[in-house]
Amino acid sequence: MIDFHLEPRSGVAPYMQLVHQVQQALRLGMLTVGDQLPTVKQVVSRIAINPNTVLKAYRELERQGLVTPRPGRGTFVTATLAGTDPDTHTELKTELQQWITRARTAGLDDDALRALFDTTMRRNANAP
Repeated sequence: MIDFHLEPRSGVAPYMQLVHQVQQALRLGMLTVGDQLPTVKQVVSRIAINPNTVLKAYRELERQGLVTPRPGRGTFVTATLAGTDPDTHTELKTELQQWITRARTAGLDDDALRALFDTTMRRNANAP
């Protein structure tokens, strides 16, 4: 089951943070078709968020065709965004963790890591 979190200083609306987290979990194969999302009550108790915010996120995911609510049962994943083999994700994650460790050893903080990553992503946006 997905474990939601909020970044208050991100500048992204809380409901969209939840949407993005589900989308990421779908892309990485952490959520698959048939999986159940946490109930609104579970999310509210874990991250102290307004229930309407969670409902708004789930409605947006439904609008995108990624989930379907089943009254009395919960909200279930109905589509995936995964595009590659999960083993490839595991390998790349390991390499990324090693890179982060090297960057931290070199003295980079979170903001510097993000800046380096974002800049590199933009420069390689059209790379194969």
